[in-house]
Amino acid sequence: MKSRPLVLASIAVTVALSAPAHAQVEIHWWHSMTAVNNEWVNDLANDFNASQKDYKIVPTYKGTYDVSMTTAVAAFRAGQGPHILQVFEVGTATMMASKGAVVPVTQVMKDAGFKFDPAAYIPAVAGYYTAPNGQMLSFPLNSSTTVFYINKDAFKAAGIDTSKAPATWPEVALAAAKLKASGHKCPLTIAWQGWTQLESFSTWHNVELATKSNGLKGLDARLVANSPLHVRHIENLANMSKQGLFIYKGRANVPEASFVSGECAMITTSSGFYGNVKKNAKFDFALASLPYYPDVPGAPQNTVIGGASLWVLAGKKPAEYKGVATFFNYLSSPEVQSASHKRTGYLPITMAAFALTEKSGFYKENPGTDTAVNQMVRKVTDKSRGIRLGNYVQIRTIEDEEFENVWGGKKTAQEGLDSIVKRGNELLERFEKASKGG
Repeated sequence: MKSRPLVLASIAVTVALSAPAHAQVEIHWWHSMTAVNNEWVNDLANDFNASQKDYKIVPTYKGTYDVSMTTAVAAFRAGQGPHILQVFEVGTATMMASKGAVVPVTQVMKDAGFKFDPAAYIPAVAGYYTAPNGQMLSFPLNSSTTVFYINKDAFKAAGIDTSKAPATWPEVALAAAKLKASGHKCPLTIAWQGWTQLESFSTWHNVELATKSNGLKGLDARLVANSPLHVRHIENLANMSKQGLFIYKGRANVPEASFVSGECAMITTSSGFYGNVKKNAKFDFALASLPYYPDVPGAPQNTVIGGASLWVLAGKKPAEYKGVATFFNYLSSPEVQSASHKRTGYLPITMAAFALTEKSGFYKENPGTDTAVNQMVRKVTDKSRGIRLGNYVQIRTIEDEEFENVWGGKKTAQEGLDSIVKRGNELLERFEKASKGG
């Protein structure tokens, strides 16, 4: 019989041979991506995990953007928050005001020894997530903008020229009337109505949504989205709703399903909708720039950023932050960015990725896929640089409520917009007071 020391030594050798050289550091990433974009997020994590052995990214769907943000705040307070949190763009001001809860991405990358140059990113993207001191606070993952999709098969059936999508709102109304006359039950629908019809509408026409450069220059910004132009546009949409030319299909991205199914022939929504349409639509489609009013001087200007960025939460170990930085460095590579852009319709967040995509011939082979980038790389003004307002998640809900009143005929466009401004400004005042410790 073997002596006990020899048996123990044998067991120790067996364990040593079967155990990994060192345990992987797990990095938890909470996100809000669904359907084809959820598949994309999982693939990003799997590809990164396969590219190295030190870290393991664990992506977890945590509900819609507003739900995941609320859940993460509660988890952080309990010391159980994730390392990485995906936050939609309207949550940016709130995250910036969350002192002690986040670690700026510039600091995370620098501490890990990675070169991180915000100038490499598309200016409109980098600028949105950068603090006044020049420090980039979050990592842009799925940056998007508002674009216009049309069902070319439905257009052909209605006798409408498909070589060019309607470029102006009068042209959209005319196309909608022809679609309805041909028997189409839903000529136009709108997703993310506050983002597309107020925020991007404002920057696209170079008019203010809010004072102080739409909040970028101060916490004392206030909404002014009840101007004559805003009223005119919402009034036009309300009239189209009464005539059955615009059909309201719900809040957020819910209306997108009605376009993919072929029920609705036109939709204004995110460029990030492209992957879904490409994979699931059974008809020929095109995407084009957001419509505008041709009599407005300077229009079209540029659309505003949408989508989300990745925030790094505080309170983690140095080795874990090194893993976060390694993952972000991987995501920044032109090859990964270009592949993601082609797959999803989200912006290639770096100029190098845009150049790589263009060089590959993707835009020529898929006309219109460069629309989002072209809308964002235009020269910006103080009225179109971006929108950064506190409590904007709640303000978006107010916009939804008031627009539903307008589409349903319960309020006029003027009344609905006046209410958005009044109720929204109450929230902005509250946010300003809280941020100043009042």
